Amino acid sequence: MLTHFVLFFPQTAPPTVRIIHSGHACNVEEERHTERVYTIREGETLELTCLVTGHPRPQIRWTKTAGSVSDRFQDSSVFNETLHIAKIQRTQGGRYYCKAENGLGSPAIKSIRVDVYYLDDPVVTVHQSIGEAKEQFYYERTVFLRCVANSNPPVRYSWHRGREVLTQGSDKGVEIYEPFFTQGETKILKLKNLRPQDYANYSCIASVRNVCGIPDRSVIFRLTNKTASPSIKLLVEDPIVVNPGQTVSLVCITTGGEPPPMLTWVSSNDSLPQRSVMKGGTLTLPAITSDEAGVYSCVASNNVGNPAKKSTTIVVRALKKGRFWITPDPYHNDDHIQIGREVKISCQVEATPPEELTFSWLKNGRALRSSERMVITQTDPDISPGTTNLDIIDLKFTDFGTYTCVAALKGGGIPEISIDVNISSTTVPPNLTVPRGKSPLVAREGDTVELECLVSGKPKPIILWSRADKEAPMPDGSMQMESYDGVLRIVNVSREMTGSYRCQTSQYNGFNVKPREAIVELIVQYPPTVEPVFMEMRQGLGRPVVMTCRVLRAHPSRVLRFEWLLSNRLLHAGAFDAQRDETEYTIRSLNRDGWGEYTCNVINEAGAGKCTFQVTGKAYPPEFYYDTYNPLWQNRPRVYGFKLQWTQMNPNAVDRIVAYRLGIRQMGLQRWWEQEIPVDGTINKGELMTHNLTELIKPESYEVRLTPITRFGEGDSAIRIVTYSGKRSFHCSFEEEPICMFTQDKNDDFDWTRHSAATRDTKYTPNTGPSGDRSGSRQGFYMYIETSRPRKEGDQARLISPFFNVAPKNPYGITNPPAYCFGFFYHMYGKHIGTLNAFLKQKGQTASEGLVWSLSGNQGDRWKQAKVSIHPTSSFQVVLQGIRGPGIEGDIAIDDITLEEGECRDPPPRSNLRQLAALNDHLMGKAWLPWQQGV
Repeated sequence: MLTHFVLFFPQTAPPTVRIIHSGHACNVEEERHTERVYTIREGETLELTCLVTGHPRPQIRWTKTAGSVSDRFQDSSVFNETLHIAKIQRTQGGRYYCKAENGLGSPAIKSIRVDVYYLDDPVVTVHQSIGEAKEQFYYERTVFLRCVANSNPPVRYSWHRGREVLTQGSDKGVEIYEPFFTQGETKILKLKNLRPQDYANYSCIASVRNVCGIPDRSVIFRLTNKTASPSIKLLVEDPIVVNPGQTVSLVCITTGGEPPPMLTWVSSNDSLPQRSVMKGGTLTLPAITSDEAGVYSCVASNNVGNPAKKSTTIVVRALKKGRFWITPDPYHNDDHIQIGREVKISCQVEATPPEELTFSWLKNGRALRSSERMVITQTDPDISPGTTNLDIIDLKFTDFGTYTCVAALKGGGIPEISIDVNISSTTVPPNLTVPRGKSPLVAREGDTVELECLVSGKPKPIILWSRADKEAPMPDGSMQMESYDGVLRIVNVSREMTGSYRCQTSQYNGFNVKPREAIVELIVQYPPTVEPVFMEMRQGLGRPVVMTCRVLRAHPSRVLRFEWLLSNRLLHAGAFDAQRDETEYTIRSLNRDGWGEYTCNVINEAGAGKCTFQVTGKAYPPEFYYDTYNPLWQNRPRVYGFKLQWTQMNPNAVDRIVAYRLGIRQMGLQRWWEQEIPVDGTINKGELMTHNLTELIKPESYEVRLTPITRFGEGDSAIRIVTYSGKRSFHCSFEEEPICMFTQDKNDDFDWTRHSAATRDTKYTPNTGPSGDRSGSRQGFYMYIETSRPRKEGDQARLISPFFNVAPKNPYGITNPPAYCFGFFYHMYGKHIGTLNAFLKQKGQTASEGLVWSLSGNQGDRWKQAKVSIHPTSSFQVVLQGIRGPGIEGDIAIDDITLEEGECRDPPPRSNLRQLAALNDHLMGKAWLPWQQGV
């Protein structure tokens, strides 16, 4: 195998981006100066690939704007070159951005707008109006048929009556229009003062004109003299009050409507219960629960007029949350219960329905009736719903005992709720304290902790816990938590839970007095948080390596000690310097025994934080240069060639790379063929290296593996796939700084300039040159001749392509030379435009034989394409020559140069080839002829 190895000049390259598409696109349009639009049918697969260049290899990220807020990418797609969305939905349309950055210059961003096309079935609704003038002089009945279909792109509608196509003006009794407020989404058919012939079948056809292969959709509505909007009747009471566990049936019947209405049920709870059964107009709710209570509505629709709706409310009886509180004599400051004073016992429950709630009171199990000294009242439901009070006036010793509040519902079927309250000489208001040693409470992250407040008093009240130092939620997410024993248990405590907690007494199930409260401090210790958690460090042998482990935060912040280990072998340990937040370990001279995993443990009372360093002398992997087009051709029927190009990641980080091991195997086979590619001298960062792969069998694909080698062994490998394209072709859009290996002629008057509209300053020549590259992007690059000073009329700039090989099919030369289609886009706008020439430059020929295309003068502010067939007989180059016109408004630009095998099939008509012979004769006398004499 013949091996060529070429080193190019050192270079780093900022990122550039192109977006290409695959999948099921209906169409991809280039909108001038704005964006690319990718059209796809709903339900198809979207695939967008982001082609990037630059060194170091850029990082890629896909983002999106517009579309649904809830739309999210598959995580696997966001950072990949290819964005894949299977079965795309209409809400996923919008603009997709590919962003590439490698730390050099600004990030490169390209976007493409994805337009999702769809067409839903149309729906016809019918409305009628009856208007009467005064004194019955005029009577009119008008019917409107409205057709609506959701679609993208906008839909077109057509109406038919039977087989007759209805159009505006075709029938005096028919009017077709679009109301302005629908923005074309609705087409209304108006039937004025109904006639017998208007009673017929009407069909509305919605069409997007077969865009994306979407067929037309239609709907039929039969209009008769009986057509009427729906009416319904509910055969149930309102409200319906039931006990939990009952089966409830709601019956709805239609009382009118033509066509016959469709009946459905909806619930105020957003959706019907899962166990519900709907049959016809009857909705059955088996074994109903409190959660299924609410408003249920029967809706009837036949697309005539407005839907009919009737509702009923289902109330499920329930009693819950019984509470009590004791209010001491309000006329005295003492909160204790004393003989001769007044005491109020209040009892509250939640009841559904509240109007059925009844209360009764017992003393020591015997019924208690209201009297002058024992006053029983029920609070106004609007002030304190579900509450009853027992006032004991002039408390006597005989009043001590157990008082019971009993709540029940009049309808029955629900168990009563009983609440016992003991009133005795030992009934005392609450007191709240924190046990000794329980504040501050120190715990480690991940522990289970119990915050404790001791509460005394009889009866013992509920304790309410909340954060005291900040407006932060409690561990369960609520702002307040209840505790019946004064203990707050926190499982798996975290560092964010450090702080002050307030415990306070609740008035419920206790005394209605000023709350008692106390504060508990919680301190959560956690191991040091360190950086880096993991770092790969590569270094040449004999050089120093410095590893630094930094402490970001820890509690307690007083770090006790650190230790450095290689594998499990202790290297160094000691106390952490309190004045610094980091510790270092230095390998003075790296050797093979020093390669491995180094660990730094930074340890406090709560545990250890770990920094890990993977130290090695292995070379970084090479980075393949995917996007420079391959000019290596082999004109042999059974084999093809490929120019492998790469740069080396961080070549100076380790020992000098002396060679690369190239492995290549045919896809699907196991055996690798390997060879070494020697490297002379030192590789610089960003330096482009190439190697010609030859003798590749058509049409097979190959897996290529490239491994850097230093004097101490192999580095990391990079792998790519080389695929036979099926056709030899060359394409250059000048997006990369190397400009596809084109070169500037050294014997011309000035050079072509690479630029983009986004960065080019046109303030001196505002009426010339393009406002974007050939695709319309202001960020895209192209080549142009700058005609401002010091250029003068007749100055020439020439751009020369790389060599293209044409091998003879027999040793005696080419008798039937192959054809190639040479194409490019040009922009010639300005009143001083000169001439653009294209030449075929091949070995042994003169300039008079090389001119293949020429054009002069202003061609308008737009890009145009030139194509010309060429028939080289030996290795060749193509040359583009720009000649400056009489003034500064004469910038000529070129972009997207292509060279493809075969004759040009559809060459543009606009090229003055008839003038070429005369122009060749004129050029023979020019000073630039010597470069044309040979290769």
